[in-house]
Amino acid sequence: MMGIMSGNLFRIGELAKAAGISERTIDYYTKLGLISPEKRTLKNYRLYSSETLSTLERINQLKQEKYTLDEIKERLDRWKSVADDSEMTEKLTKLEIQMKQLERDVKELNPLLSELKPSQAKEVLANILPKGAACIESLQILLNQFTSM
Repeated sequence: MMGIMSGNLFRIGELAKAAGISERTIDYYTKLGLISPEKRTLKNYRLYSSETLSTLERINQLKQEKYTLDEIKERLDRWKSVADDSEMTEKLTKLEIQMKQLERDVKELNPLLSELKPSQAKEVLANILPKGAACIESLQILLNQFTSM
């Protein structure tokens, strides 16, 4: 088995090892169109780029968040259509996962807060509010940049 080739291309076995998944899973994701080989060798070996490795990491993150493969494909396609930069799509995916997690946490926290004494609830909110406001402000800045385009 040859090592990682020039231009940072991986054969399927190398990619599977680097991503910590089976070659069979890579075959499956390729058939589904979640990933695609960069090119093929003369002996018809598929070669994958290092961007594919980061895509596999994003797929794994989304799977851990209980997204189906169809939903994952839709998200990857959507991010790819807006930004071909893998670093940006990685950050957008991460942001989407974090916002979904935050939404779930807030829903779970709501009933618990109502069970607290008013003084306890005030204390909790006093600790959360500054960070929450900073988060909302960051999202507002991001949204304003998009709406002003």
